[in-house]
Amino acid sequence: MPIDRMLSPSITARLNDLLSRHEDLSAELSSPEVLAKQDVFRRYSQEYAQLEPVVANWQALRKLDEEHAELLSWRDGRDAELAAMARAELPGLNTKREELVAELQLQLLPKDPRDNANLFLEIRAGTGGDEAAIFAGDLFAMYERYAAEREWSVEVLSANPGEHGGYKEIISRVIGFGAYSRLKYEAGTHRVQRVPATESQGRIHTSACTVA
Repeated sequence: MPIDRMLSPSITARLNDLLSRHEDLSAELSSPEVLAKQDVFRRYSQEYAQLEPVVANWQALRKLDEEHAELLSWRDGRDAELAAMARAELPGLNTKREELVAELQLQLLPKDPRDNANLFLEIRAGTGGDEAAIFAGDLFAMYERYAAEREWSVEVLSANPGEHGGYKEIISRVIGFGAYSRLKYEAGTHRVQRVPATESQGRIHTSACTVA
């Protein structure tokens, strides 16, 4: 099935408009006039970064569509070897195309205007005493590593260490493009059941922390 049957004409037109805008921004960002105006350069850079994943998926889908058309021609051709190869490759290629279509449809949904904002991340130990504080430390370390992988910066604003490690409370600021969109669903109570480092009898404890 070609792209024009997998996506509606309105979505296809919108994706082509976004591709054109992405190309225009690429040219603008290298122009001396824009480079001389830091506020304009920053605004264009943010818009370019927002469009990048959508454009990349759209270009990948169009490339797969070309490969799909070629495989169909081989499958229906007279060369038996090429026809067999095409029949073997078509199911996997179709799966990739369907996955990209689904991802593009999600990317085009209206976004929370705060999604690209920085945020304050607060982790507080709850039920579980010293083990809850250790768990809070584990959570913070996890978010720190995740932020590092995405090239965000984490600034600790205040911390109240636990007696056996971790934190009774730690408040930090996470700075990076898309930080809020990635971490907003982490808010709430987090629980863990495990044998804690503070337990000498090997008993399983339940501990909890709150993330805001």
